[in-house]
Amino acid sequence: MEKNVSKRVLVASLVGSSIEWFDYFLYGTVAGLVFNKIFFPAEDPTVGLLLSYASFALAFFIRPLGGIIFSHIGDKIGRKRTLVLTLSLMGGATAAMGLLPTYETIGIMAPILLIALRLIQGIGLGGEWGGALLLAYEYAPENKKGLFGSIPQMGVTIGLLLGTLVMSLMTLMPDDAFMVWGWRIPFILSAILVIFGLWIRKGIDETPEFKKVQEKGEVAKVPLFETMRTHWREVLIAIGGKVVETAPFYIFGTFIVSYATNNLGFDSTSPLNAVTIATIITTLLIPIMGRLSDNVGRRPLYIWGTLLMIAFAFPYFWILNLKTNASLIIATVIGLGIIWAPITAVLGTMFSEIFKSNVRYTGVSLGYQIGAAAAGGTAPLIATALLGAFNNSYVPVAIYIIFTSLISLISVMFVREKKEIKSEKEDAVHVSF
Repeated sequence: MEKNVSKRVLVASLVGSSIEWFDYFLYGTVAGLVFNKIFFPAEDPTVGLLLSYASFALAFFIRPLGGIIFSHIGDKIGRKRTLVLTLSLMGGATAAMGLLPTYETIGIMAPILLIALRLIQGIGLGGEWGGALLLAYEYAPENKKGLFGSIPQMGVTIGLLLGTLVMSLMTLMPDDAFMVWGWRIPFILSAILVIFGLWIRKGIDETPEFKKVQEKGEVAKVPLFETMRTHWREVLIAIGGKVVETAPFYIFGTFIVSYATNNLGFDSTSPLNAVTIATIITTLLIPIMGRLSDNVGRRPLYIWGTLLMIAFAFPYFWILNLKTNASLIIATVIGLGIIWAPITAVLGTMFSEIFKSNVRYTGVSLGYQIGAAAAGGTAPLIATALLGAFNNSYVPVAIYIIFTSLISLISVMFVREKKEIKSEKEDAVHVSF
């Protein structure tokens, strides 16, 4: 593959993924600072926060539907066309959020409209991730699958970085101005990013692997049915494997904003700055870990990351409760910036390698999105509820992190590396002769 084609593919995959996740995380950040007050007002602030995080979580439950819809198109017609649809859908919903009237203006219709747009966001992202991943993975040289597969994952941290950076700047405004119109600016300006992303993807051809599927006449009639008939075990592995990559991430990157401000006495800018620093480090580490996986394998890196996540669950809160800016940054950098990096770097590639190319879009999307629905968007909600139920004790939240890690640890044990499969095939050929 020509170098210029390779670079354009990686840029197209990264830019689109970054924009989608920026839109998505923007909501999560604002949910704990603004939406709980102007869309979900309540006499008890904790109730308002729970309702706001519940609206954040709803999109995770609709994401599997988006994955089914768009992966069907992706496995039937192609990856490229699907990515245009998902990016347009996501961007339109985000820009519309910035124009919504508040509860004070139109009453109950305000949160209803907000939730409707959030669900549209979820449907768009449900199809986007798998397409962006496969665009990179299926164009990758055989010895760089891990590196190429890690690039779309950088979009997760870049999107979070852009979202927290923009909101950090916005929170420097006077509180009144920020609550009335300042928070709207990033949502509305995201439309410009979407147009840029669509332009970048315009010149990309269909992936070589999908072309081969078409040429061989192996396109699945109904990809969902074919996936569940032939790859149901792999779907379960992917669902379980996704849990540790998702739940702790939203604890470290989203829940920390409300926890630090409401429970530890920090101003709203401090946790946003800590998350910003951590995501910069993570973004730099992801491609390094992806490249490392090309040498040592995906599963070993994933397992080590998961074991470290278990070990760090309680120390994370111990460090946070020192209640200094330095401790806040250190805890966030270790959790989000160092421990999480090897897990997310190999996630996409590991999932892609356990599904055949004619149902790969459907398989990776189902596993990823169902796993995210089970543990991702509910993580801030569950953590907030646990704090409320146990008198603001962090112990149940730490146990929750450990529990999600154990689920993934067990699931990933059943993953077979490509090297193992190849070795078995070579042994079989050797025996037959």
